[in-house]
Amino acid sequence: YCIIPYARGRVRSRNIDDVCSEVTTLVNNGYKEIVLTGIHLSSYGIDFEEGSKETLLSLIVRLNDIEGLKRIRLGSLEPRVITEEFAQTLSSLDKICPHFHLSLQSGSDSVLARMKRKYNTAQFYEKVCLLRKYFPSCQITTDIIVGFPGETEEEFLQIETRLDLINHLKAKYGQTIPEILAYKEEKEKNEEDQKEREGCADAGCAVMAIGLVILVIILMNS
Repeated sequence: YCIIPYARGRVRSRNIDDVCSEVTTLVNNGYKEIVLTGIHLSSYGIDFEEGSKETLLSLIVRLNDIEGLKRIRLGSLEPRVITEEFAQTLSSLDKICPHFHLSLQSGSDSVLARMKRKYNTAQFYEKVCLLRKYFPSCQITTDIIVGFPGETEEEFLQIETRLDLINHLKAKYGQTIPEILAYKEEKEKNEEDQKEREGCADAGCAVMAIGLVILVIILMNS
């Protein structure tokens, strides 16, 4: 449903040595914190030559060893990247900020399937629990699209009936995304109903995501 993959082209990962070199230069100039981000951060390294073992996790480990760097934050992550090894390794690193943004998008499995998301709500919940296992006090944020084209009243209500999943996130920030224009499926929606759904999502969940776009934020001397 999202036009970004078509607009951006194939995944292009920066060379890991280049990334480490740039971060080292920034640290030498007084920067204390970096944010790793990208259109598809979780796919870092998949475009490297066959046999390369560089992944997002190995990049994070390399960056954690840079002297003078105080904090490493991660941009939006796909649930699939959260594995036992990933969570356990991150928990052993002293510079990782315990905040994770995982894309949920919908509380309805049928809507997720139409979105062509590669996970369901049960799998998402499993990943949240895995993070909580290694980061008991971490902050987890997400995003939920309200009024996705073709969403039925029943599918919308599944968000409310699964508030146990949402509440478990203990997310701190909130935003609802009312519509994705790039999705071309025909839809007939009553605007009043959609506004009502947005209101329900804001009041009932109060945990929605920060943003579609996560910008690189580098805090100096903080």
